[in-house]
Amino acid sequence: MKARQVLFVVATLLLMAAPLLVTGLLFWSDLPAEQRSAFAAMLEPRVGLVLFVLMIAGFLGASLARYLWKLYPGEALKLAEAGRVMAGPNPAFRPALDGVAELGALGAALAALADQRDAAREDVEVQIRRSRATLEVERNRLAALVADLPLAVVVCNLDGRILLYNNRARLQARALVPDAGSAAVIGLGRSIYGVFDRSLIGHALETLQHRLEREGSQPLANFITTTRAGQLIRVQMAPVLAVAAAVPETGTPEHRSIGGYVLVLENITKTLESGVQCDRTVQQLADDTRAALAGIRGSLQALRGAAEAAQVQAAADAIQDEVQILTVRLNQSAQDYARTLVSRWPLEEMLGADLVTAVSRRIESRVGVTVKIDDVVPDLWVKVDSYSLTQALTFLTAKLDESFGVRLVRLRLTHAGRMVYLELRWSGTAVSSETLLGWQIEPMTVGGEDTPLTLRDVTDRHGGQLSCGRESAVQQSFFRVQIPAAAAQDLGDTAALIRVESRPEFYDFDLFKRASEDHELDETPLAELVYTVFDTETTGLEPSAGDEIIQIGAVRIVNGRLLRHENIDQIIDPQRPLRPEGIPIHGITEEMVRGQPAIGAVLPQFHAFCEGTVLVAHNAAFDMRFLQLKEETLGIRFTQPVLDTLLLSAVIHPNQESHKLEAIAERLGITIIGRHTALGDAIVTAEVFLRMLPLLAGMGIRTLGEARAAAEKTYYARVKY
Repeated sequence: MKARQVLFVVATLLLMAAPLLVTGLLFWSDLPAEQRSAFAAMLEPRVGLVLFVLMIAGFLGASLARYLWKLYPGEALKLAEAGRVMAGPNPAFRPALDGVAELGALGAALAALADQRDAAREDVEVQIRRSRATLEVERNRLAALVADLPLAVVVCNLDGRILLYNNRARLQARALVPDAGSAAVIGLGRSIYGVFDRSLIGHALETLQHRLEREGSQPLANFITTTRAGQLIRVQMAPVLAVAAAVPETGTPEHRSIGGYVLVLENITKTLESGVQCDRTVQQLADDTRAALAGIRGSLQALRGAAEAAQVQAAADAIQDEVQILTVRLNQSAQDYARTLVSRWPLEEMLGADLVTAVSRRIESRVGVTVKIDDVVPDLWVKVDSYSLTQALTFLTAKLDESFGVRLVRLRLTHAGRMVYLELRWSGTAVSSETLLGWQIEPMTVGGEDTPLTLRDVTDRHGGQLSCGRESAVQQSFFRVQIPAAAAQDLGDTAALIRVESRPEFYDFDLFKRASEDHELDETPLAELVYTVFDTETTGLEPSAGDEIIQIGAVRIVNGRLLRHENIDQIIDPQRPLRPEGIPIHGITEEMVRGQPAIGAVLPQFHAFCEGTVLVAHNAAFDMRFLQLKEETLGIRFTQPVLDTLLLSAVIHPNQESHKLEAIAERLGITIIGRHTALGDAIVTAEVFLRMLPLLAGMGIRTLGEARAAAEKTYYARVKY
């Protein structure tokens, strides 16, 4: 800008001096030689005065040029800068309207346009806030609905990246891919192809698209597949329709295309096995019945032609034998059917008080015996087949009424560790163990309602037992049924059902935008990458000298959001003694590592967990050295890009003395919880990294390649382990 001003002043002076110089030259050229000499002799003693006059003239000319610059180009440039400020960091700024009238009118027009823009922007922001509030309500409803569904639900985009899932889907996947260990097989941004074959999903998508074009309705595709664990999974796929471009003439969509899909997963292994067993039982019963009937028919024919008593007796004995064999087979088939029936009835979680109330109503309505509820532990949840259990207690009450005339019973529900005691009590004669044993193998019949189930079937189904006794202190006899308590560890045959406070954390629809990830990672913006933030606790600080990892913790960051519940938190047996001086720091003792998996079992699971992501750690060179020393032994390689929050801190705040994790967290306003545990440090590191991203962007560091290049220039990048 200063160079332009100088050029403007020089140009103005030249324009002012040029006519004078031209006039002087013309006048000088027309003078005779004698007059030139006389004029020069006259000026010689007055050179100082002439130079002074010229300086004054130059100063006045420069001042005039500067004034002209300020009046026109300068004011225009100030107005342009004011426009950039209004359009950028300070929309409320308005330029001063003094100076040239024409430029003042232009400034007023700019201010008016800015006012109109602000009004329009405020209106848009109001609409956005309303839309966001509505969207948030809908998202929460959807999250609550999906989380509470009894089936596993997964939503994916066309690339197979997971956009939404519920807890049951996570647990189902862990059962389907058992070799994944504690690693999250299903997570936001992960690929569904880690669970199902790509070609199978592709074929189902082609089927959906064909049906969509042919039928014009919302089609469904179903398939059954076998997993690596040998489980049979029934999958129902429904499309998520993409927004199609509208035809200009009609305004209607040109065609409907699939932008993603919803998978509903159901493990049908046990159902199929029980169905096959039931079919086998029926077929065997039919064959045995056919053979027995043929024998009886033959004996009847022999009986008709028998002339002697011995022949009649022989035919009658043969019929008796066939009937006895058929009776035994029928009883066996009934028992087999009861077992398959039990296996098909799922256990469900319900409040213990609700179960006791249901049992009480059932007994009073079917048997007519008065029921009183004595003691029920509040807020106690049980995992039961409520129908069969209610039937069993009603059957026992009917037996008491029939055998001992009991007309009043009492119900109790108490907690006993992982089991719950459901007691049926009465005043009067206790039932002997022999009598109870006979009742246990008898098919239950109550109020004319028959079932092939026995009391033993019910207790076996619940993994408990039925006992009887008498409590002399209160003069009461009792039946005691053991049933399982509902716990986080009980969800079919799968792992723990994770209880979370914020359901919306399990979905992120922004992942629909990630249609392709074929770009070079170095050119990918930091905000669009998926990260695995991890930390390790070790026996010491010298990986090359034999120190080992004793704990590894990791969390994931997807679309700028920390997913705390997609994590790894695993203690590892280092198979060497721990250093006593390190135990007070990390808090891990010899007893804690004893019996834990070795690094050879844990590291492949961690490798699968962080596949397709960027690794982030604090002082990453230290942690990566421990991992790299195990690569050759385990046959895996950590080829993911790595970012180090220590180095990035040195990039962002190069003048700070400390770049320890605690110091960085304090500078960025992050509260530290669980320091010096692997998972705790990983979470803190993740929060620090998320706070760093906008600071890096403010420095012009927006891509992975730019961040790595900046980190490599810091002093700390020279540290080796």
